[in-house]
Amino acid sequence: MRVCRYRRLQGVWALLLCVSVVLHLLVALLVLSLYPPPCEPLQSSSSQPHPNLTSADGTRRRGKQEVREGGADLSKLEALFSHPLYNLHAPPSPDEDWLLRVRSKGAAEQNAEQWLSDSKEGFDPIHWNTSTDTHPPWLRFHLGISRRQLYQHRDSNLPALLEEMATSRIVSTVQKTGGTQLKLLMTFPNYGQALFKPMKQERLEETNVNLYYFSDFERHNAEIAAFHLDRILGFRRVPPVVGRLIDVIKEIKDVTTDHKLVRTFFNSPVGNSCFYGQCSYYCSTEHAVCGRPHALEGSLAAMLPDLSLAPRRSWKNPWRRSYSRSKLALWEKTPTYCNAVKKTPPYDRGTRLVDLIDMTILDFLQSNMDRHHYETFEFFGNNTFLIHLDNGRSFGRYSKDEPSILAPLVQCCRIRRSTLLRLRLLTLSQYHLSDMMRASLSQDPLAAVAPVLAEPHLSALDRRLATVLQTVQRCLLQHPQHSEVIYDDIPDYPG
Repeated sequence: MRVCRYRRLQGVWALLLCVSVVLHLLVALLVLSLYPPPCEPLQSSSSQPHPNLTSADGTRRRGKQEVREGGADLSKLEALFSHPLYNLHAPPSPDEDWLLRVRSKGAAEQNAEQWLSDSKEGFDPIHWNTSTDTHPPWLRFHLGISRRQLYQHRDSNLPALLEEMATSRIVSTVQKTGGTQLKLLMTFPNYGQALFKPMKQERLEETNVNLYYFSDFERHNAEIAAFHLDRILGFRRVPPVVGRLIDVIKEIKDVTTDHKLVRTFFNSPVGNSCFYGQCSYYCSTEHAVCGRPHALEGSLAAMLPDLSLAPRRSWKNPWRRSYSRSKLALWEKTPTYCNAVKKTPPYDRGTRLVDLIDMTILDFLQSNMDRHHYETFEFFGNNTFLIHLDNGRSFGRYSKDEPSILAPLVQCCRIRRSTLLRLRLLTLSQYHLSDMMRASLSQDPLAAVAPVLAEPHLSALDRRLATVLQTVQRCLLQHPQHSEVIYDDIPDYPG
């Protein structure tokens, strides 16, 4: 009896074991069907060429998501840049309309020899002459700066310049002096240089509501987005900027000659490589910049020509803020403030006032409250564009708009006709500003990691654009003579 009972128990145990195995297999199959296998690991952007800014390539991965919208809108972006408003006929540019000019053959050869004699280990040999074909992209960028813009609308050198900054080997890194936050100057083998701003916070993280505008973080993705927005608006006054993953050890610590910078490196408790540099704000162990464990996101902005070659003049923005926690600026208390500005040089003649309002519109769209100064090239005098530098405090909030940024437009009721027509164009369904930005930003190398701008920021652009156009419409209602509001810089353009 005991033997029979034992055999029956063994049979039951065997049956239960089989049922358990079958159930486990079914659960495993169900889980696999619900959760597909992860994507292949991403490669560093430094090893991938930067795509053409207007060419429609295949879909690109952002982490585990495909950029379907950005890829689909590349054709729309190309259509926008092909629109007549972006291809207006420009008169021939005389020599005095170019910032730099190539010297004669003999002088150019002598200059190349001077470069070569000063070359250091890690730099490429110099083989430049008067032919632009021999010039590296950064030099072609400098030679292409004119009285009207930093680069041409269909500049064939722009993709090469962005690719150089995104992929070229870094031979030297030092901390750039001045400013309130950490930034680095990086040098490439062909003597090109770019300004690096590291990642400080996540894309979707909004600025703390209790922070004043002058104590906000600078954001690397804001610098990238500002370049793309400025280009979509047709200004071309922000120096080219590209995103890049930097190795904190190999591309900063190991190649720097800045001993003060080296002393600020340390390893975090979780093993990440960190540093904090020296600056007025946020340069301490509490605000260190850290890799993961060595990879660090950042923006690289093309450097403008050296001040010894192309001096720049710094101008106080008439609508600058007080940078005080309690004191208001004069323009914040005086609705008729613009009347006084219009009588003050250089705003009393030429295009300086509408140039400043162009910059105001850019700043309102990207929510930049930190425009206390702006710069121009001295060589062009007062008859030139404003350089839209330093946009790191932009795109901090998407849930709130700051109407005070639009004060120059509200108080002066003045705008370029070409700017107004492009703004209206960007409200059309086929050219929505958010769609154009999404498509343009999808081509940046960092878009392979995550969208450069989170979707709420893109939606905010459309909302703010509507506010700008509503402000212009109120100005037109206040001034029956529309010529008092609209400065017609394109009299030959129909419509």
